Amino acid sequence: MNKIGAEETRASAEQKANAAEQQKARLIAERAQKAEQDKAAAAAKAAEEARIAAEKQKQIEQARADAAEQQRKLAEAAAAKAQAEKQAERAKAELASKQAAEKAEQAAKPVADRQMPEVEQKVAALAPAPASTLSVADLTKSVQSELRRVGCSATTADGDWSAASQRSLTLFNKYAGTQFDAKLASVDALDALKAKPGRVCPLICNFGSKADGDQCVKITCRAGYRVGDDNECEKVPEKKPVATREDSKKRDQVRKDAESAAPKSQASGQMVCNNAGCRPVGKGCRLGTAKDLRGIMVTTEMCN
Repeated sequence: MNKIGAEETRASAEQKANAAEQQKARLIAERAQKAEQDKAAAAAKAAEEARIAAEKQKQIEQARADAAEQQRKLAEAAAAKAQAEKQAERAKAELASKQAAEKAEQAAKPVADRQMPEVEQKVAALAPAPASTLSVADLTKSVQSELRRVGCSATTADGDWSAASQRSLTLFNKYAGTQFDAKLASVDALDALKAKPGRVCPLICNFGSKADGDQCVKITCRAGYRVGDDNECEKVPEKKPVATREDSKKRDQVRKDAESAAPKSQASGQMVCNNAGCRPVGKGCRLGTAKDLRGIMVTTEMCN
């Protein structure tokens, strides 16, 4: 009995030891799994933080690029303005220098040479001044007049170099193959315009008109045709008559008049016959066909 009890005690101890080992192994596995989960969560968090940082960096770089582009545009606008002002000042300085030189030259000539005959003075007054001696306003008006002459402008020469004048010079550049700065009127542009003997820009007419040489004429269509959306003559579609209330009233009146004027059936000229014999059709009655009691169609007298 003591031996059996010892065996049982040893077996129970082994079972406990095995259970303890299994418990230990399970705890180790759980810790390892938790460590892997924590590691994966940390990696995902780090990746998300990296993505957010990259997005912020991208936004910062885009903002810097936008600011740089804005600064570039402002710099270009300032440079263009400065260039225009510089050219205007240069033109004014050249004009003042030219006028001063002419005055000095005129003053240096003898009095007899300066006194021209009356006819020569009138010719000199009518002759156009050289482009280099024009003032800025006169130069602008001259360029505007020439743009109008070659068909590139529809506005009057008022000496104001507006957006319309800039568009006109841009059109001239397009069709004449030149590259003048459209932001201001220049002597070179005036010389190029004067060198053109006729129209440069194509004639553009309003709707309902067409180009005929150097002018727009109204489009005239023959009877039954009109000017369509493509500015060409097209046939006018026929309109279907639409019944109105007045037309309906007229038709009803005509029908009533016809009914009132229709002759009523008279007793003479029509006879109705049956088993009892024949007799004239009564007043207000007429002959017609109907089924008798046997279902046979027979001629009979029909009264309203």
